[in-house]
Amino acid sequence: MTGKIIKGIAGFYYVHTEGSSVYECKAKGIFRNQKIKPLVGDNVELEILDEEKKLASIVDILPRKSQLIRPAVANADQALVVFATKDPEPNRNLLDRFLILMAKQKLPVIICFNKTDLISEEECKKFENGYRNSGYEIRFLSAKEKQGAKEIKSLLDHKTTVLAGPSGVGKSTLVNLLQAGVIMETGAVSEKIRRGKHTTRHSEFIWINDDTYILDTPGFSSLELEDIDADELKEFFPEFHPFEGKCRFRGCIHENEPECAVKQALQDGFIAKGRYNSYLQLYKNLKEKEKFRY
Repeated sequence: MTGKIIKGIAGFYYVHTEGSSVYECKAKGIFRNQKIKPLVGDNVELEILDEEKKLASIVDILPRKSQLIRPAVANADQALVVFATKDPEPNRNLLDRFLILMAKQKLPVIICFNKTDLISEEECKKFENGYRNSGYEIRFLSAKEKQGAKEIKSLLDHKTTVLAGPSGVGKSTLVNLLQAGVIMETGAVSEKIRRGKHTTRHSEFIWINDDTYILDTPGFSSLELEDIDADELKEFFPEFHPFEGKCRFRGCIHENEPECAVKQALQDGFIAKGRYNSYLQLYKNLKEKEKFRY
């Protein structure tokens, strides 16, 4: 029998199989010997130990098509990052950090702005304009009013999606809307996941429908740009790409150099001022860190 690991806690793995059953599993010792650790999102082969209690053993990990380091997850197709338009006020710099981290790991991102019921259409346009030429899919949602969830759900069909965002932006409400009508027969396993040592908040895959999963991750309030050099930062701003190589100076960092094509694109309105300012702030932060690295 095969299935997907939807949660892993303290050496226990919870595997969702066809028919909506969830088995509590331990991994065979051979994986430890080979220094292979099963990841949430792994497709695995099971050996059933107790069908009634839904207990099994993971005997094989099927080939991974992708692997993220943060969050540690296998076989993700895309990320859906949710920010509120208001309450709490969106931290654009934090959003840009997330986009950079996903770009570093080559994972496509959908940006979702929730709580559109709290702002005007004109204000929604400002959010859209901020990322219009960045190459990201942008969607608006009012989870409270149940508006926009169907459109988002269609973007998730037949894919494994990492769901992320700060606390308080309405991720849980969105998950409930996406799960509407879904029944998972988890039986006693659900109780095992909830009690005692299993109550810690962890990343967890949620089954939506056939071959469609979302990985609900804990809310974040800060993100560090690790393993990224200041001079490579511009590579993770897609709206800069059409102008790279067109600046007067080779290796232009798009800050104070004359005849900079990126700064010209900023003046022409192709690059949003907020995104450019975010780039400068992050660049300076990374440069400051590099002083202490060497």
